[in-house]
Amino acid sequence: MTYIGRFAPTPSGPLHLGSLVAALGSWLDARAAGGQWLLRIEDIDPPRCPAGAADTIRRQLEAFGLTWDGEVRHQRDRDTAYQTALDHLAARGMAYPCGCSRREWQGHAHYPGWCREAPRHPERSPAWRLRTDRGSRPIIWHDRLFGEQRLDPTAQGDVVLKRKEGLWAYQLAVVVDDADQGITDVVRGADLLDNTPWQRQLQDALGYPEPRYLHLPLVMGDDGQKLSKQNLAAPIPDDAETAREWLPRALALLEPGVDRPHGGPTADIDTQLCEAVARWTPTTLATAPIRAADH
Repeated sequence: MTYIGRFAPTPSGPLHLGSLVAALGSWLDARAAGGQWLLRIEDIDPPRCPAGAADTIRRQLEAFGLTWDGEVRHQRDRDTAYQTALDHLAARGMAYPCGCSRREWQGHAHYPGWCREAPRHPERSPAWRLRTDRGSRPIIWHDRLFGEQRLDPTAQGDVVLKRKEGLWAYQLAVVVDDADQGITDVVRGADLLDNTPWQRQLQDALGYPEPRYLHLPLVMGDDGQKLSKQNLAAPIPDDAETAREWLPRALALLEPGVDRPHGGPTADIDTQLCEAVARWTPTTLATAPIRAADH
């Protein structure tokens, strides 16, 4: 089977070291398999996507030599495909409208499914939710690093597929686009590991194939928190010269204990990447979060 991977950042700001590690791991996995690597911009939430952020991300990836195949896909252009998928789910009884506010169910661990049989507030503009109590359960899948995973999605609640404002939610959009683009391998951060049961349930309901999964270890800051835009993680450079000096640090986070012969920041980016592709062995990755300060 031809390998097709992807990197799908939300353009809510520039990439940081944690998102670079995710992009780099995804790119290395694709290139080591002789496969394609696609770039998808997850801009389904315009209020969170400032002008120019997607262009910055593309410049950052190019600076680090992480070239992609084909045209860049923007999720903002995919409304018809997502609506078709939602209509199919609703026709199968796998999705339902819900007008409940978060404040009304805040005493519960997750949304308790009050609108599954009929809307409690038909006068309100509804969100659309996935019925996790239907379909096969528990969801069982294999992660290439973490091994067999098993989870009943009802333990996480009926996730939103379309928000009441009319904006598409991540869970539905990512599943539809992965299937449409023929993605065979999903390589992403371990913070999304518990999203996989919802996505596997959606894939089954929509008749989509199951991709292989590899969840990479999270990169933590000095404060013990995951590096993220919300935590104001510093952006990575978008010029090739500075990126050449940063790349060994990012590679070190993905290659614990490896003595890299590429000369560190004195080697050009192509040399560093070619040697990293030749060494790529995901089974040696750490399963625990890794501290950026230790590398």
